[in-house]
Amino acid sequence: MAPQQRRTRSRRLAVVAAAVAASAALASGPGFAAGAGVGRVGDPPAPTPTSPSAAAVRPAPAVPAVPATPAVPAAPAAPAPSVTPAPPASPVASVTPAAPASPQAPAKPAAPVAPTQSASTLPAKETPAFGAYLDYGARGVARIAELSAWLHGAELRVGHTYLPGDRWSNIEGPPGFLDVWADWRREKDDRMFVLNVPMMERNEQGVSDDDVRTLLAQGAAGDFDHHFKALAERLVALKVPDTVIVLGWEMNGITYTHRCGPDPEAWKKYWNRIVSTMRAVPGQKFRFDFTPTRGKDAVPWTLCYPGDDTVDIIGMDSYDQPTGLSFDDQVKEPYGLQAHVDFAKTHGKPISYPEWGLFRNGDNPEYMRRMLAWMDEHRPLYNTVTDYCPHGVWQCTENPKSSAVYRSLLSGRGDGTDTPSASPEPSAEPSAEPSAPTTVPQPPANCTPMELGDWVEYWIGGKLCFRLDWWSDDD
Repeated sequence: MAPQQRRTRSRRLAVVAAAVAASAALASGPGFAAGAGVGRVGDPPAPTPTSPSAAAVRPAPAVPAVPATPAVPAAPAAPAPSVTPAPPASPVASVTPAAPASPQAPAKPAAPVAPTQSASTLPAKETPAFGAYLDYGARGVARIAELSAWLHGAELRVGHTYLPGDRWSNIEGPPGFLDVWADWRREKDDRMFVLNVPMMERNEQGVSDDDVRTLLAQGAAGDFDHHFKALAERLVALKVPDTVIVLGWEMNGITYTHRCGPDPEAWKKYWNRIVSTMRAVPGQKFRFDFTPTRGKDAVPWTLCYPGDDTVDIIGMDSYDQPTGLSFDDQVKEPYGLQAHVDFAKTHGKPISYPEWGLFRNGDNPEYMRRMLAWMDEHRPLYNTVTDYCPHGVWQCTENPKSSAVYRSLLSGRGDGTDTPSASPEPSAEPSAEPSAPTTVPQPPANCTPMELGDWVEYWIGGKLCFRLDWWSDDD
């Protein structure tokens, strides 16, 4: 409150105090205690602001409708750049001020009641975050908007890339490589940046099991800690401290130098050292995703699990393979999709699918339909389809049937938090000021009200009046 307003209010209160004192001094009839002679007329509403709040008068913007069944053209030969439609602004729920109830008896002003949000404005059930691996670098970021446009404005909240595993300097995050991804992540608070991080250099160079054992022992002893400290510091400096780190993925296979099979115990110790090192960097909020490939592969992936303390998410890479294996078999096989869900539930962890897509069974729309339904049912924290041939559905022209299924099921899909399930509509045109009470309180007989102003009357709880018959001897 401004100083001038404070002085005005002080003068008014002085007048009120003088009036009360005079009334108390003059009151002499029976039934009047000290200070009596003041009659409560009625509590005025709290002073109304001179201009209504935006929430009270701003109509909810219309939300563009998403086609229920979008047309499904054949997959394009190459992604054509297009302008991503801007998402609609979040509607502001309108609040219609209720008219004050007619006072039945003098009472103190009631505390304001917060408006109740109508069912139509409550957030819809959140759709799991999804995205796609589209390319390593800046092209991958640019294609997120293009894929979104192809999906009729679906919101791709997950950006996914990989650090090169050829040498340690690249595993530390090469200068300039991560910047464009960090910029994309910071544009919206609900986005997620997923980064696959190799645990060894020469990661795809066919290193022998004996050499892998030696390297795992060195990692478990802390010889490589400084590389991961450098990576963590770089991510924090780029202001993406909440990056999801898919560390040492598909460790149960034979492809990568960071595989677990040659020495599972050393591998687990090494994982724990990396996580502890990166978590020790000030400002970090990383989440670490333990992601084997589906099935037994070279070793059961459960043998590689490093423990709940250093794992935040339990993921699975699940492609449509081997040849002839149905989706039901992918669910039921040892260390398959159902085992993954059950294991994560037992350990109290969310699940994810950082890599999934078509493979050995070609253009398989049944797999595509069933995998999407599986994820809708089990609600992973995120999923990212691998979108290049032979796995993909947008950049790969080899899978037109699966592409049509993917596009039809994900078109227009959002995260369920930015847009309400239905456009909120105010029940009536909101007014700038509350309606006047239907019954106007009347002062007691032989009592002359004093006009002291709304603010004073609000603070003292009503109007003041002087009894005109205070001198009467009648009882």
